[in-house]
Amino acid sequence: MERNWMYYAGLVIVAAIWGTNFAVSKQAMETFDPILFTFLRFGLTIPFFFMLLKLKEGSVGVSLKDALKLALIGLVGVTGLEIATMYSIKWTTIANASLLNVAPWPVFTAIFGTFLMGERITSRLVVGGLVAMIGVGFVILGGDQGFDLSSSHMLGNLLALGISIVGALFNLACLPLIKRYSALRVSAWYIMFGSLFMAPLTFRSWGQVDWGALSAGSYIAVIYNVFFCTIFAFVVWNASMHKVGAAHSSFFRYVTPAAAMIAGYFFFGETVSIWQGIGSIFMAAGLIWITLDHKKDAPVDTAAGREA
Repeated sequence: MERNWMYYAGLVIVAAIWGTNFAVSKQAMETFDPILFTFLRFGLTIPFFFMLLKLKEGSVGVSLKDALKLALIGLVGVTGLEIATMYSIKWTTIANASLLNVAPWPVFTAIFGTFLMGERITSRLVVGGLVAMIGVGFVILGGDQGFDLSSSHMLGNLLALGISIVGALFNLACLPLIKRYSALRVSAWYIMFGSLFMAPLTFRSWGQVDWGALSAGSYIAVIYNVFFCTIFAFVVWNASMHKVGAAHSSFFRYVTPAAAMIAGYFFFGETVSIWQGIGSIFMAAGLIWITLDHKKDAPVDTAAGREA
């Protein structure tokens, strides 16, 4: 019986990289404006993506119709979601933003995937997803900040929840294009478009950085974001999502807050509570249960993708 363990391992590694990046980026924000740092993260990857694409596949092009789709995906998934994530953190607590951003995302992906892509929701996926969701709740709520529903945080809470909904649709929108081309080609194009749309928002930020006085840590943060969090992560995540399905892969985002918790402990000396430890065990158990699901998601309907 076929096991997709390599793809599941790829999802875990990528989610852990993204979780660790909370600590790396938090340090970088002391030097860079958030939008400028996000633009550097994605903009600097463009030549590397297209160089890899040319070397690996021999060409870099897509059809005009698909280029327009990728432009919209880049606008929503890179420019919109990345900036929205920063403001959701600004307008609410980190605990609120993490819980409302991370926890509902896989649920929305599974629901939308069933109706839009014909993916199957198996009983193992439901049970494993619920156990993992309980675990991630413990990880986030077990921290110092807890969960705050006060009116002062309502705008940020709603924005974080909206990110989950739009992010799920973003993942699903990529699948038909990945089926037609490749994860590398799709990633290269939508990141290029997303970076282009983001560029005008950075014009006032360049002069605020003392480029001659950048520390080694600032350069390391940029390099980590460019090569690990973006080039490696986006290609591996999209390729793995294509193999195991959007519904299954989306639950592995729950590794991100656990990795962020561990990174916070080592980078900033943040405490780890017993509830967070218990939550990590629940989350790991749920994800392992999902990986043992031998029923594949339905194949991506490329004809339906062409109509999107």
